[in-house]
Amino acid sequence: MTDAKNLPTHIQIRGAKAHNLKNIDVDIPLNKITGIAGVSGSGKSSLALGVLYAEGSRRYLESLSTYTRRRMTEASRAQVDEVRYVPASLALHQRPGVPGIRSTFGTSTELLNSLRLMYSRLAKHRCPNGHYVEPSLAVAAEQELVCPECGEHFYGPGAEDLAFNSGGACPECEGTGVVRTVDESTLVPDESLTIDEGAVLPWQTLMWSLMKDIAREMGVRTDVPFCQLTKKEREIVFHGPAEKKHILYHNPNTGIAGEMDFTYFNATYTVENALSKVKDEKGMKRVEKFLHEGTCPCCKGTRLSDKARAPLLQGISLDKACEMTLSELIEWVAKVPSSLPEEMRSMAERIVESFNDTARRLVQLGLSYISLDRAASTLSTGERQRMQLARAVRNRTTGVLYVLDEPSIGLHPSNLEGLIGVMDDLIADGNTVVLVDHDIQVLSHADWIVELGPEAGAKGGNVIALGTVADVCANPDSRIGPFLQRTMEERRG
Repeated sequence: MTDAKNLPTHIQIRGAKAHNLKNIDVDIPLNKITGIAGVSGSGKSSLALGVLYAEGSRRYLESLSTYTRRRMTEASRAQVDEVRYVPASLALHQRPGVPGIRSTFGTSTELLNSLRLMYSRLAKHRCPNGHYVEPSLAVAAEQELVCPECGEHFYGPGAEDLAFNSGGACPECEGTGVVRTVDESTLVPDESLTIDEGAVLPWQTLMWSLMKDIAREMGVRTDVPFCQLTKKEREIVFHGPAEKKHILYHNPNTGIAGEMDFTYFNATYTVENALSKVKDEKGMKRVEKFLHEGTCPCCKGTRLSDKARAPLLQGISLDKACEMTLSELIEWVAKVPSSLPEEMRSMAERIVESFNDTARRLVQLGLSYISLDRAASTLSTGERQRMQLARAVRNRTTGVLYVLDEPSIGLHPSNLEGLIGVMDDLIADGNTVVLVDHDIQVLSHADWIVELGPEAGAKGGNVIALGTVADVCANPDSRIGPFLQRTMEERRG
């Protein structure tokens, strides 16, 4: 479909067969909100993610240079005869990927960027001798500070110097807030076995088994149950020195024997050495069963170095501000400009405004109870999807197809208006929104409804109702129509 200016007004899908879709044809209006409804298993996600998002993202990637495409995952073609006029697509999945260990609510939402800037530009800074200098415009002007107590000249920290993923990281835990130590109880899980039988597990899985031969050269009996070893023998196994030994090595696979010099890796060091060389999740899985994870004793889990925790704003350090819930932090941030000298307030208000622009969206989406230091990996899938949604609005894109997979999941009914407002803002910026959802209040706000069914699995995959909310309410084949009708009546009443 095109208008008088020959500009497309709809995405045209012809012959969609992904998963259980029954060769369906459907048009999705551009620059509108389209809700895809139906019972669980009716084909909603197949249409939204398996066709619309798959084709939108694939075509965008194909438009990039060959050099760029080689460095990106190849997108597969959707099972559909034709899709026309589909914009570049972004999917906000119901189950976003689990973030890395250094990711927090503050970093994921970028609120921490604004907070670090506040502490860099507006805080009291500590001189190398432990005295504090009152806030001034000198830091923003990249000028030296002079301590009024001892006369020491120094520079205030930049925002990056307060980041736990760069200059402000705790040196002990490297900005993760946790330390991993070897759990000796895991090194020999079955003491009834001999070392020759594989009692020392790290030597079996992380290191050449010839460590058994070197241990024997160091005076450890390897042919008796581990529980019968003396205290001295056990000490050699767990903490023995890295001595070089000349041994006769016999390769059981080739049958070849030879004399070689090898350095002894005790069981504890074997794990520590493997941990230092971990490069990916697969490598970590081999090592983590031998480790105990605990809060870093140096930074107390704050991830920040002592220097990064030194600046004080309204009497508290950055790590203490990050411990507040978002709603508490918003109230605290609002008082920052008035706590500063007159000449600094204009700059402070601009930083606070940037913070509030991001924070307001997150509050609308029901995330006001989360603190900035909360590890992103501990957030629910619904919380992470709403973070993605807030970021999408903040980025102010245009001409993008946003595919939302049950964005209302886990959202309190009082925050549904915030979700609807965010979707309206995406449309106002010239984007298109397609959402899969079961929530009637959210679906009733859509400009267009595509209902699939009539049932799940093989009995689904057909378009049973299509059109505006009023059209679907009037369609006798619709399963969701009566619920939408009731909601519309309640709204009018």
